[in-house]
Amino acid sequence: MSVGRALSVALVGLAGHVVEVEADVTAGLPAFVLVGLPDASLVESRDRVRAALRNARLAVPDRRVVVNLSPASLPKAGTGFDLGVAVALLAAQGSLRPASAASAVHVGELGLDGWLRPVRGVLPAVLAAASAGVERVVVPAANAAEAALVPGVEVVGVEHLADVVRVHGGEEVPAPPRIPVTGHDAAGSGPAAAPPDLADVVGQAVARRALEVAAAGGHHLLLLGPPGAGKSMLAARLPGVLPALTEAEAVEVTAVHSVSGSFDPAAGLVRTPPFEAPHHTASAAAVLGGGSAVPSPGAVSRAHRGVLLLDEAPEFDRRVLEGMRQPLEDGEIVLARARGTARFPARFQLVLTANPCPCGRGSGKGLACRCTSVERRRYRARLSGPLLDRVDLQVPVDPVSRTELAEAAGGESSAAVAARVAVARGAALERLRGTPWRCNGEVPGSHLRGPLRLPPRVTASAHTSLERGDLTLRGLDRVLRAAWTLADLDGRERPTAADVAAAEAWRLPWVAA
Repeated sequence: MSVGRALSVALVGLAGHVVEVEADVTAGLPAFVLVGLPDASLVESRDRVRAALRNARLAVPDRRVVVNLSPASLPKAGTGFDLGVAVALLAAQGSLRPASAASAVHVGELGLDGWLRPVRGVLPAVLAAASAGVERVVVPAANAAEAALVPGVEVVGVEHLADVVRVHGGEEVPAPPRIPVTGHDAAGSGPAAAPPDLADVVGQAVARRALEVAAAGGHHLLLLGPPGAGKSMLAARLPGVLPALTEAEAVEVTAVHSVSGSFDPAAGLVRTPPFEAPHHTASAAAVLGGGSAVPSPGAVSRAHRGVLLLDEAPEFDRRVLEGMRQPLEDGEIVLARARGTARFPARFQLVLTANPCPCGRGSGKGLACRCTSVERRRYRARLSGPLLDRVDLQVPVDPVSRTELAEAAGGESSAAVAARVAVARGAALERLRGTPWRCNGEVPGSHLRGPLRLPPRVTASAHTSLERGDLTLRGLDRVLRAAWTLADLDGRERPTAADVAAAEAWRLPWVAA
């Protein structure tokens, strides 16, 4: 018997690496050895593969079997290697054509009866295979629609090991009857519901304007106000006024959701901005991403190119809040573990909501508030200065007045606001043509002080605040970003002094209160 070979893919974050699966069957006491830095779930594939081969009426070697996953220095995890291990073993026994097996990537989990079950991360795995020049991939039938989203690759969807043998030119083996198992064929969570409409919001003209500016420029937003003022309601409507994702963005977002297991392949690429709103009791691993051996994406990555809402932000764990600093600056989250480092994209719009004080009644004159000054300071200190310095717009949300309630009918819809946002985004995109940035919220300070430098008379008030210490240099850059967005929304080629002053006024309420 010769060495059998097949291909599979190892995912580290969203980066895929093609892995050569080698199987050697030699004389000796029966044993099944799996080497090449497998994790616990991959080590267990030895028993799954043996049982699947036996129940599929395929040859099960009663000799010593050694399966190597190369490169051996790369950590490998997950049940998606089951199919590759089985195919390499069958190739070593001559049950199928070795050349056919060695030229295709195989991704899929095996049931003990030989039926294939869907796995996560098929889209980034197929992307990696295509980048490596592999022209054919074999995946479970339930993952075939997802794999087919990658152009230029022949996707073969199979349901049973017998189908795999037939694909690679082996002898026809009848598949046993399948007993359906509830839940295993569900690859996603179903289509997402349409975002709620801004027309539902009563009053709040200032906050609605801030939401529009945030959407037009991709700015981070803090909504500060008493309970019941509409902060969460406004934040939940931000995705409805954002433009649809471009083709490249849709592939990025879909790849993240494929790895996290929240992607429905029947719906195609994710083309609407995602929305994530973790509860304030969520752990740092749930929000930022994590895992003991191979990190998995958290809410910050699932919100990539969309909106991440931290409702009641001061109630979140401090490690969660301070962990936001890197992704807010870099647009990605880097998770370091003993066995390697994983990178996940995390370019999202952060929306924070907070009450003015622990009891929530400290807005305005605060006559109904019973919090002590120490309690108020401690509550506000939960949102640190470095974190708030990265939030472009910090907007007060006052309680809805009786007059606003009486005039509630006829509020602007999300569609009307989205149309203005699209025009403003188009103006910014034209101005940033030839750069890696797509909206004002992504423009670095070097570009704002270089090609987009404004006259001193326009930025005088912001520079005065910088000298007084009311603004940091990072804060100044974010004021200028917001000023450019205000100009785009109003159809001006460049911001005016009034735009800079308005953007600056939206950064100080939390500090000044």
